[in-house]
Amino acid sequence: MPGAQTARPIRFGAVTEQAPPWSGVVEQWQEIEALGFDSAWLTDHFMAGGDDEDAPMFEGWTALAALAMATSRIRVGLMVTGNTYRHPSVLAKQAVTVDHISGGRLELGLGAGWWEREHEAYGFDFPGPGERVDRFAETLDLLEQLQAQRRTDFNGHYYPTRDTPFAPKPLQSPRLPVTIGCKGPRMLALTAAHAEVWNTRGPVETVVPRMAALDEACRAIGRDPATLVRSVWPYEASFDSVAAMAESIRAYREVGFTEIILDWPAEPERLEVLRAAARELFPTLRPA
Repeated sequence: MPGAQTARPIRFGAVTEQAPPWSGVVEQWQEIEALGFDSAWLTDHFMAGGDDEDAPMFEGWTALAALAMATSRIRVGLMVTGNTYRHPSVLAKQAVTVDHISGGRLELGLGAGWWEREHEAYGFDFPGPGERVDRFAETLDLLEQLQAQRRTDFNGHYYPTRDTPFAPKPLQSPRLPVTIGCKGPRMLALTAAHAEVWNTRGPVETVVPRMAALDEACRAIGRDPATLVRSVWPYEASFDSVAAMAESIRAYREVGFTEIILDWPAEPERLEVLRAAARELFPTLRPA
């Protein structure tokens, strides 16, 4: 089976909204931690999607720093940071700062950027897909060099830096663990070369071919595919019942996913199913 990793323990994460009131976001994250989730995530967006672009939304990295101080155990991150929104040297500083604030609990989620309307609204350049991937490849190289070297000269086409000091280094060694969210062939190749975790979205029948392509990308560079964690954030996870959620998780586990990222539902009845699953189901899926 493509990507099978039967020996790797399963992990569970939750993605929350980042809208006012702030106290409500903090309460959600503290409950996620209390329920035994392994990670909690925000998204890297400045505006809401759908029909209500005026809905209020906090900025992700700023909020993440505060939430790191409001929690003590769970891993924290953005699912995922849009590369086109910040220069990578600034992103590196933000990420290392949150790593220190959290006591070494940051998961560095990264992606190439995709939402054209958001770029337009906030004045970010939105190049074509080929250039966005080219920029992302440079970002991955620069992030690694900044964390490894005292000073960095980076001769990038898009992100050149000169004699860049970079301290402090992250608490996590040798560098921050990277999660890349993607599905295309060039992005999968970059994931194989640079990431600890690959995240994707979609039903099982859609994501399995991507996993096979990722395995091939790993083998092409001499990497054991089993060393890369497979993470999925389903578009539609079943919140009808704990049994339905168990069946959904089982289907992803059977094809090799060992990290399941779930939305924190706004609807009370769906939220109660997730709470029950965290209490009753998730412990049974972890090794004793």
